Amino acid sequence: MSQIVDIPVARPFKEESFSFVLNGRAVSVVDQGKSLLDVLREDLQILSPKDGCQPMGQCGCCTILIDGKPRLSCTIKASTVANKQVTTLEGLSGPQREQISECFAQSGAVQCGFCIPGIAIRAHALCEKNPAPTHDQINTELRAHLCRCTGYTKIVEAIDLLAKVRRGEPMPENGCKGGVGDRLPKYVGRESALGDKKFIDDISVPGMVFAAPRLSDHPRALVKRIDPAPALALPGVIRVVTAKDVPGDRVVGLITQDWPIFIAEGEETRYVGDMLAFVVAADEHTARRAAELIAIDYEVREPVTTPEDALKPDAPRVHAKGNLLSKSALSRGDVEGRLAVSAHVIENTWQTQCIEHMFLEPEACIASPLFENGAVSGNGSPVSAVRVLTQGQGIFDDRRQIAKILGWPIERVQAELVSNGGAFGGKEDMSIQAQTALCAVLVGKPVKCVLTREQSLRVHPKRHPVRIHLKVGCDADGRLTAVRARILGDKGAYASVGAKVLERAAGHAIGPYKCDTIDIEALAVYTNNPPNGAMRGFGANQAAYAIEGALDMLAEKIGIDGWEIRWRNILRQGDRFCTGQRLTKPFGLEETLLAVRDAYRAEKFAGIACGIKNVGIGNGLPEIGRASFTVEPDGHITLRTGHTEMGQGLFTVAIQTAVQETGLPHEVFHATCDTDDPNDAGQTTGSRGTVLTCHAVIDACKKLAADLASVGMNGESPESARKKLQSLAGRKYLGGWECYKTDKFGADVPDPKTHLTYGFATQVCILDDTGRIKKFIAAHDVGKAMNPTLLEGQLQGSIHMGLGYALTEEMVYEKGRLVTDDVKSCGVLRAHQMPELELIIVETPDPECPYGARGVAEIGLVPTAPAVAGALAKFEGFHRTTLPMKDSPAAKAMLGPRSN
Repeated sequence: MSQIVDIPVARPFKEESFSFVLNGRAVSVVDQGKSLLDVLREDLQILSPKDGCQPMGQCGCCTILIDGKPRLSCTIKASTVANKQVTTLEGLSGPQREQISECFAQSGAVQCGFCIPGIAIRAHALCEKNPAPTHDQINTELRAHLCRCTGYTKIVEAIDLLAKVRRGEPMPENGCKGGVGDRLPKYVGRESALGDKKFIDDISVPGMVFAAPRLSDHPRALVKRIDPAPALALPGVIRVVTAKDVPGDRVVGLITQDWPIFIAEGEETRYVGDMLAFVVAADEHTARRAAELIAIDYEVREPVTTPEDALKPDAPRVHAKGNLLSKSALSRGDVEGRLAVSAHVIENTWQTQCIEHMFLEPEACIASPLFENGAVSGNGSPVSAVRVLTQGQGIFDDRRQIAKILGWPIERVQAELVSNGGAFGGKEDMSIQAQTALCAVLVGKPVKCVLTREQSLRVHPKRHPVRIHLKVGCDADGRLTAVRARILGDKGAYASVGAKVLERAAGHAIGPYKCDTIDIEALAVYTNNPPNGAMRGFGANQAAYAIEGALDMLAEKIGIDGWEIRWRNILRQGDRFCTGQRLTKPFGLEETLLAVRDAYRAEKFAGIACGIKNVGIGNGLPEIGRASFTVEPDGHITLRTGHTEMGQGLFTVAIQTAVQETGLPHEVFHATCDTDDPNDAGQTTGSRGTVLTCHAVIDACKKLAADLASVGMNGESPESARKKLQSLAGRKYLGGWECYKTDKFGADVPDPKTHLTYGFATQVCILDDTGRIKKFIAAHDVGKAMNPTLLEGQLQGSIHMGLGYALTEEMVYEKGRLVTDDVKSCGVLRAHQMPELELIIVETPDPECPYGARGVAEIGLVPTAPAVAGALAKFEGFHRTTLPMKDSPAAKAMLGPRSN
């Protein structure tokens, strides 16, 4: 069948202009039918409003003020503001801007920062209207906004502080020196709060043109012909790029090489996010319109959309090698024999759902061709190199894969991180970087590509839906005797890191509990659904939902409570974890359980769950930290890391480590991540960024120390320190650290060491008499709180994500097509839907980690869903085994009339 999308011809606009007042200045704009957001950003270079979901109007990132009232600029035609006053953060007075930036930075309200400018301008309007808003009023005012990072607690605190400062109360003194353990405000947090920190879509390069993808119309179809002629006929189109134009290897992948950057004629599509072509045009609107004009001739075929169907002998093959990507297995002892003599046995199946990352910044990339002698304009000469601005979680992996696609030596590709607006694992795989770089090389011009939210939802990998069947036994006292687990994960169309996710689920299948007799098998299976890959928790949270539910069922059989059965079974120093590793170092799981015991037992409807999450990839893969210092001519030090800053605060704790080790003021350090230094440390994944990077920073500091002594550095002010550092200008100091070699998953060795360290937690969910969550308590062993403010924000954000996972979030597909196709339908919780959170920080240092700190980015949501399920079991009288628990009283209370 030949499919040509019928695009209505746009009505030609007369050259008429309209005027409005922008930030106190009259402006005149030609009416081209654009949204107000596009006019502000493209025509007037007002960049604080961000495009998170245009034209959906569901994330709040584009909020501005019209005649003093907050409005979503992506839903408004620009011409509707004629003769009105439009105010953005750029138009506030200097003191007002300073108040906002300080309140948000000091409160820890900024993580990735993409959503914050929209929230900040609304906060300004709220304080103008209501000088003393309550927390409930602030939460209500934030209903139009999403934040995926913070869990909203610190945003509410920031707005409360802003109101106090506006009323004349003094700004609290921070006074920290910036060392380890201090509450140093997040690096560039002040700039982020005002929208001054640039994301990729905020960056313009001279001579830049724009690209847009054409995605597959079907999850499974033979592509018979791709006809670019209708697109090329559109004025402003420069080129259409397809598989035929790829000079190198078209197939990429972080672990398994199975993901083509373009589907070629004669090949079969595997999901609705497959890319068939890129259009390069003079402007973004033309590129997107032209991409839809490309005529594709398909032979549509029936997709396979469940792992159960995909494993059938007669199932269509998603990949030629078959539909089973991986099998991960662990076995110790005689499981069936131990189950046969166990006092109690439960057997059940748990099902988790697919989840969207919902990072607020959609995928974006800029690639600039370089010519001989570093020129940015070739004047017809061949391209000698390309520089890519990427938001990826592993820029060195991006670089390698781009070079492979171009057929170039890696040295011809430069990559630079532009810290992204959230990732959570969803930006480990490349999305559009390779295609954008290829377009730049082919047209000889800088190319920008930004996905729409709808495209983003289709393209990037999600959280794996997993089915877990458990058979678990215990003795009369409730101590585990044997566990049999069968785990089946929907891999989707491409491998991504799915084999490792299912391996991780298998390795965490018995949670933080002691059980020496196990039989575990986990399968990752290809389907024609969108790929599933890395997402915060990485298989551990799916496994936790099942094993924690099994413990609750066993506790009922024995007649003890949820706290007691966990106390009797938790791992203690010297015990063997599920993977076989003996936990020989101190850890504080016992302390987290003790910290919540009284609160749990004091409540009628309370659920409890424990969690464990590996820190580092481990399982035989290298764990490397890299960092470097470059002393600049002005006396600043550029700190380059091998890992990605994506809102979690990596740059901040790296600077704090440098301050701790050198005694230099934190103001002298700038942080970045690029390929200019040999800092390849792999993906920012596995909660390992802080541990590996800070180890590397410590090593670099040792090399810097002698030179600091030579210039007489001793407790200097920032200005004095920079003056003395100028004498060291141009010097570099490379730091590195490598973990001991870990053992592969399932290795047949007596005492395997599968991971560097682990995070530990116990969480309690408390319901009121109506079934609403009234409080959520989280006790975490973090090893060392490197920065308490950032740590709290990470945990609060994790719990927010975990509550959505438990109750409201789900990506729904029908025959491989997205049903959940906008922001709102993904079910991410808003500020007014969040319960009270209480954090309890336990610090049991790990002697092999910098200052004892463990990674905390993922452990925060591992026990969350089972804790909620346990509370609901108390309230309802039965155990839920399927996520999300949308029809539960807790979910209905969150999503009911009060939450609209």
